[in-house]
Amino acid sequence: MRGEYHYKPNGEVPPGEALPEGVRRVALGIEYCGAKLHGFQKQKSAADTVQAWLEKALSNIAAEPVTLVCAGRTDAGVHATNQVIHFDTRAQRPGRAWVQGVNTKLPDEIRVRWAREVPAQFHARFSARARSYRYLIHSAPTRSAHCASGVTWTQHRLDLGAMRAGAAHLVGRHDFTSFRASQCQAKSPVRELTRLDIAPVGQLIVLEVSANAFLHHMVRNITGALMAVGRGERSPAWIREVLEARDRTVAGVTAPPFGLYLVDVQYPGEFQLPGSEPGPLLVPLPLGSLPT
Repeated sequence: MRGEYHYKPNGEVPPGEALPEGVRRVALGIEYCGAKLHGFQKQKSAADTVQAWLEKALSNIAAEPVTLVCAGRTDAGVHATNQVIHFDTRAQRPGRAWVQGVNTKLPDEIRVRWAREVPAQFHARFSARARSYRYLIHSAPTRSAHCASGVTWTQHRLDLGAMRAGAAHLVGRHDFTSFRASQCQAKSPVRELTRLDIAPVGQLIVLEVSANAFLHHMVRNITGALMAVGRGERSPAWIREVLEARDRTVAGVTAPPFGLYLVDVQYPGEFQLPGSEPGPLLVPLPLGSLPT
């Protein structure tokens, strides 16, 4: 027998239950450049976070205190083109107020892309069925002056064939203990990677990875290991050895945050959220369409 439901702001609402009278749930699509920000999550020690800026701006437009929940928290220096958040509010505002109005209260590094009122059962984190990231690498003799904070630079030439062979060991359902941060708080290290593609796009090398969910630093740790394979320091088979070791200390260096972008979050069609190009602008290609 299901226990009695008690409403909590921004919390999960069981099927058949409703938000309190006068309360509505709103979802937003968010884009941000993380180079100058201290990550997504609000912190007592740092005011310059995505969550802190958004809650301040939303509270201003709503004329009431607003808190929010996101699809997935990102670290300092990490970017997003399609982060999704939701919040509960009693304020009645047109969609343009949650987009254009909120954007006037935000720094240039953060933008609201779309807004939708959603059913009570929508939850930005728990309703998500899959997430996708892209990691951008610039392999060149010198670092670019234009994209220093938007890509990860390496002076080494990378063997994409070897990197792809190593990546193949990671696709599927596995225990990713070797690729999660030591401070990761996830209850289970098991995740299912459905895609891990690597391809040249213009002057960049792009890694595109999709999974049901990710562990803390998982994409950056995978990228760091694959870059070691690409440099010829490790064989493609080493990736499987690392995976099977279930030991973070054997996986090598964590790749920098600058090249990492949260580009897509997938939800059931019943919520009818707008679709957006994954981006970033340097990679104008749909998901799953990297050149082979």
